[in-house]
Amino acid sequence: MKKLIERTCEPCEGGIEPLDTGGAKLLLTELHPDWSLTNDGHAIERDFRFKAFSLTIAFVNAVAFVATNEGHHPEVTFSYGSCRIRYWTTAIDGLSDNDFICAAKIDGLAESM
Repeated sequence: MKKLIERTCEPCEGGIEPLDTGGAKLLLTELHPDWSLTNDGHAIERDFRFKAFSLTIAFVNAVAFVATNEGHHPEVTFSYGSCRIRYWTTAIDGLSDNDFICAAKIDGLAESM
């Protein structure tokens, strides 16, 4: 099976069940340990820290590029030196593989900055 970072998001317009807590926790082990389940297991999030506002903005722009390429967009909040990324699949009101695929790609971005 391909690593999450090597996979591509599949369009999700509903009609599937969200991942259960066990499935989400299993996929979470493939991500950086700073990712966590939130909203009663309906989302994942990670906080990132940067030494300068320009680095934060560069990271946010890189996340936007990944999200656009994958067709799966996170909630992004940021301020000077910090950024929070939260993923869930709105069409199913919960988590899907797409959330973890994008999180893995964002982990790759963070490692390169």
